[in-house]
Amino acid sequence: MAVVALSSLFYLLAAWLVMRRLQVQREAGAGSWLLTALAAIMLHALFHVLAWRAGAGVDLHFFSALSLVGLGMAALTTLYAAAGHMGALGVVVFPVAALCLLGDALAGGSSARALGWRLELHAWLALLAYATLAIAALLAMMLWLQERALRRREFHAWLRLLPPLTELESLLFRTIWAGFVLLSATLLTGVLFVHDFFAQHLIHKSVLSALSWLVFGALLLGRWRRGWRGAKAVRLTLVAMALLVLAFFGSKFVLELLLRRV
Repeated sequence: MAVVALSSLFYLLAAWLVMRRLQVQREAGAGSWLLTALAAIMLHALFHVLAWRAGAGVDLHFFSALSLVGLGMAALTTLYAAAGHMGALGVVVFPVAALCLLGDALAGGSSARALGWRLELHAWLALLAYATLAIAALLAMMLWLQERALRRREFHAWLRLLPPLTELESLLFRTIWAGFVLLSATLLTGVLFVHDFFAQHLIHKSVLSALSWLVFGALLLGRWRRGWRGAKAVRLTLVAMALLVLAFFGSKFVLELLLRRV
């Protein structure tokens, strides 16, 4: 629990440092909070490694999967910030990662087992896809808030904390592209490596994941052919992400926490 406490503390400290730096408009060169975030991420990862070594293999029960997605989101946010993009995401993402980690630690492991490299590859691709597309959903919400404020001529102080509208939109679609590729690889490895991919307890997960893939694909095609942007892009991103959350965490919640099936 010491690792969990330290990681959570560093996450919250990093979020506070991000907020403080943004308030004085000094996001560039944010070395202090980046180091703090890296420490939190490393401790977060260490927690999972130690848990897996203590168990029989990779643990991907509901809370563990949620924690790993939070870890992925924190890592992506830190990478974005290191490249000079959207360090403001850390204000939301780092506390979320801390909560996910605490939830996993308090819940305890329940389904650690050896999966084999094929299923592990499928699982890791899925977690990376969810983390990447969750970041895209956050960017979409920020884009919607920014556009709404500008349309209403409400020039709030927080608008200065975001990049220009075109830069934010460009970052959103680059993130969606990355997540779409990962989601495509997830579905492909699922078809190839999961023998009961269309079994009764997985059919709703498979269908919802495929629907999410179709919505993201339609959005990217519409962006390429018709220049879709703004409110349409935001709506489709959030709809696709909602389908993905229902596909993975919705099904795991029902099966593992309600029906007690692993």
